[in-house]
Amino acid sequence: MDSDSFPYAQETWGVMVRVYPEYLDDESDPARRRYLWRYAVQIENNADQTIQLLKRHWEITDSAGRRQIVDGEGVVGEQPVLTSGETYFYVSGCPLSEPSGMMSGSYMMRRDDGEEFDVTIPAFSLDSPYETARRN
Repeated sequence: MDSDSFPYAQETWGVMVRVYPEYLDDESDPARRRYLWRYAVQIENNADQTIQLLKRHWEITDSAGRRQIVDGEGVVGEQPVLTSGETYFYVSGCPLSEPSGMMSGSYMMRRDDGEEFDVTIPAFSLDSPYETARRN
């Protein structure tokens, strides 16, 4: 996947985060109120120092307004180290009991010099063809 394929992107402190969400129709079951998305994330280190992703923080809100907070070490079981100019890519998923929602969050990073900082994950929508609410 090239960088232009990601519809959501945000740069913080020289770290670009891009996200591509995709509804998984074959794995969802609307009759049982189970909607599942896959999202691909690309993290690009455009800063001049090596960085390491230490922690993740997600805020997930479904279309009924229910909010979940998910905090954890690294991503998909890893705490990747990115040298200047390097890119890291991973894929994860999100189940909801509503046909749409939003995700946003941040990654806690550490530079080689020991300084820790947060990188914003851009807010992105989780849309399915089963959403009946009309947006303004």
